[in-house]
Amino acid sequence: MSCYKGKYADELIANAAYIGTPGKGILAADESTGTIGKRFDSIKVENVESNRRALRELLFCTPGALDYLSGIILFEETLYQKTASGKPFVDVMKEANVLPGIKVDKGTVELAGTNGETTTQGLDGLGARCAQYYAAGARFAKWRAVLKIGANEPSQLAINENANGLARYAIICQENGLVPIVEPEILVDGPHDINKCADVTERVLAACYKALNDHHVLLEGTLLKPNMVTPGSDAKKVAPEVVAEYTVRALQRTMPPAVPAVVFLSGGQSEEEATVHLNAMNQLKGKKPWTLTFSFGRALQQSTLKAWAGKEENVKKAQEVFLIRCKANSEATLGKYTGGAAVEGATESLHVKDYKY
Repeated sequence: MSCYKGKYADELIANAAYIGTPGKGILAADESTGTIGKRFDSIKVENVESNRRALRELLFCTPGALDYLSGIILFEETLYQKTASGKPFVDVMKEANVLPGIKVDKGTVELAGTNGETTTQGLDGLGARCAQYYAAGARFAKWRAVLKIGANEPSQLAINENANGLARYAIICQENGLVPIVEPEILVDGPHDINKCADVTERVLAACYKALNDHHVLLEGTLLKPNMVTPGSDAKKVAPEVVAEYTVRALQRTMPPAVPAVVFLSGGQSEEEATVHLNAMNQLKGKKPWTLTFSFGRALQQSTLKAWAGKEENVKKAQEVFLIRCKANSEATLGKYTGGAAVEGATESLHVKDYKY
């Protein structure tokens, strides 16, 4: 296969491998202004720039937390923000050896000719935006494609459309120096069992890697951000060991060893559930030629958000909660999490039907 060999090739490979360092993972702090507004509503905090900046500073400046992170995904606004003392967030990250990332998609729209399935917008002007983000310090990017499980879904049309969109985004990112995170999220919504989720996950991942190859993407300079293979939100849960077995098997069947790491999304699992499932995967015996780590948003922030509640006097307490979750997930990437991080709120389901970022 002829793949990307441009001026950024070595840098892309090095950065993708670094993000996948065992013991580290990604904080997804790339909530759009609308999404973070919903989070703020839950703690009765006004959705204004100063509060959004304050939350991000709380997270990024938690003493010790960045030791457990290799990357932080930012929303465009956050990429250019500073701490209260005037230091750019990008510099805070760089000093802690954490790579700044950037959300580059423009959200989903309905895919005509389907039963409410979606495709992701944002390819227009993407190259120019990626160049700007690279100049501002970003070194990796995220693009979320969304598929759903239904009686006849996902359709082959939706699978192909989203796989091709992810592949086009990926090669454009690489041409501009950004490691693309390939995120084909299969929503957990529905009553389906784990076998159905596994079947769909394997079909979707196979299509994604076919498209990535067709578009000459340098796989060593990419990361995969998939859903874990679980039963649907309305189905009976299974043991963490079963989730681990089905998830790793789906990856073994579809994912090339050239890709350095899998950075799982939490997909509405509770904070503790996501950590326990990741830990079970890393304890599982068998072929795992990639690092299995995390790229969690809600599953790293929910209990922190509650502890903070928008109040300056709660910042230290909230940072202590955030540190606990970062450390727990770091241990899970090594298969060494033994529990003990189930602080208040950590076991609450974070599932939101038809979740939009």
